[in-house]
Amino acid sequence: MTKKEKHVIIIGGGAAGMIAAISAKRQGARVTILEKNPRVGKKILVTGNGRCNFTNINTDIEYYNGKNPKFAYSALSQFDPYTTINFFEKLGIAHKVEECGKVFPMSDQASSVLDVLLYELNDIGVDIICNAHVKNILKKDNVFKVELKDKSPIKGDSIIISTGGKAMPSTGSDGSGFKLAKNLGHNIINIFPALVQLKLEGSFFNQIQGVKLVGTAELLHKNNTLAMDRGDILFTNYGISGPPILQLSRKAGELLQKGEKPILKISIIDTMSREELRHYITQRFKNSTKKTVEFSLVGLINKRLIPVLLREAEIDNTKKLVSNLSSKERESIIHILTDWRFNIRGTKSWPSAQVTAGGVDTDEIDPSTLESKLVKNLFFAGEVIDIDGLCGGFNLQWAWSSGFVAGRCAAL
Repeated sequence: MTKKEKHVIIIGGGAAGMIAAISAKRQGARVTILEKNPRVGKKILVTGNGRCNFTNINTDIEYYNGKNPKFAYSALSQFDPYTTINFFEKLGIAHKVEECGKVFPMSDQASSVLDVLLYELNDIGVDIICNAHVKNILKKDNVFKVELKDKSPIKGDSIIISTGGKAMPSTGSDGSGFKLAKNLGHNIINIFPALVQLKLEGSFFNQIQGVKLVGTAELLHKNNTLAMDRGDILFTNYGISGPPILQLSRKAGELLQKGEKPILKISIIDTMSREELRHYITQRFKNSTKKTVEFSLVGLINKRLIPVLLREAEIDNTKKLVSNLSSKERESIIHILTDWRFNIRGTKSWPSAQVTAGGVDTDEIDPSTLESKLVKNLFFAGEVIDIDGLCGGFNLQWAWSSGFVAGRCAAL
């Protein structure tokens, strides 16, 4: 007697959902993707600034967050970055490795990644139903019934929820997967925006909006450094942005959720020690005794920052000659250039976030199969799970790894 073909229904046709479909189909299952958007893979097109940073060769558990980041270890081991690169090479994506281990397609086009995934899905016979809004999932006698808005219900043997989170709602992420998981008995760890810009306290941000610099950002809490990153930092009318800020934002958001008050420290000049900068500034001022303190900093830092920084250093008279500066005032300037601190009042919201922190509780999911411990033949993949990574290809790697494992195990 031949074994009955298993029908795997995948809810969400993003990165995790598409690779789950390919994985399940290659195991011999019948596979249907239900996608609420008019097309699958919309979010892939905006990743890596449209270039699709699809993995990172340095992928390690240390780059992931969640209540239990170690949960991700099994899936990442089963489908690691080199397996990912090989998988996409076979689909046609030649790759290149850039700074910090980031991997991009040679084409520098995110659309090419989506194109080859779509080709493979169609080639192997995966059914894709778009504009499919899932209302509820019911289970009776080991059969799942997926109820759809304005469409007939669909029945299947296994379900994979890969709906993403709430970040970038323009791509279709509306948090619906959390509701589906909750209706099936799962606990949802509190969600909040991650890899997102920070709102800061201060009345001067309109003056320095658009100022960009290369510096070091540090997240402080109770005088302890929780995270640090260096790179392009951009001031905005609400606070601050740039890759280092996004990297720190997850931990900042977590503290804010708990009612804590994290501090952001910016080092505008981070290429010299405090002592080296002190010597440099002293010499600089000695060489320009006829200049005002304001003009004496022109050529050292962005001109638009100077009046704001001097006020922050409590030097109200910016026209004072440098020869008349006290040693205390000089020290204040050195301090603000290396240790400018801000109270963080919040983060930008979901439309600005790249990823969702929080999600389906990993305590209720088998890490080696991604099957629910509460509902047999229910699986999860991608951002809907309480696992999120830093910038640099780590979130897409989690999508590929978790999707591949969930798809394979759902088909068995």
